[in-house]
Amino acid sequence: MSDAKAAARRMALAARKAAHAGAGPEDARVLERVLADHAGSVLAGYLPIRTEIDPRRAMAAHSAAGPVGVPVIEGPRRPLSFRRWTPDAVLTDGPFGVQIPTEGEMIVPAVLIVPLLAFDRGGGRLGYGGGFYDRTLAQLRRAGPVLAIGYAFAAQEVDQVPLDDTDERLDLIVTDTGVIRRATG
Repeated sequence: MSDAKAAARRMALAARKAAHAGAGPEDARVLERVLADHAGSVLAGYLPIRTEIDPRRAMAAHSAAGPVGVPVIEGPRRPLSFRRWTPDAVLTDGPFGVQIPTEGEMIVPAVLIVPLLAFDRGGGRLGYGGGFYDRTLAQLRRAGPVLAIGYAFAAQEVDQVPLDDTDERLDLIVTDTGVIRRATG
């Protein structure tokens, strides 16, 4: 891990922790509106850990119109797979304290909600450093179109995320306060 990324992660964790302290269920309203434009699409979200912003309200709303999955970690340096999730799914602990449904078919998302530590307006995303989402997005994009939506508190925005060649950019970012379209060029 580069020193720049390590320092950025420390700062991003502190900013997210402070934003999380004031979090509430209404934070998901913007994400719900964005996902309404993709009703019926196969969606993958995530079950929040630590101080991640919580997408479950928006995922539950989407599940009335289309399938929703959550990530399953298959092993180190491997892309994620996604198991179908419903709001009443029975969950069990998976790697890194991430919960996963105990049963359900595997799905391939067309829309992917991506957790993060920090983001920039160019679609740069800073994660925990395992590369799971980067490998997953690369694999999904090779197979066909997928919309990668970074989901975060607005306070997690930085001027520029330090990126490596293997880092995949987000298509848009949804925060508790609005939508940021990826700046290109």
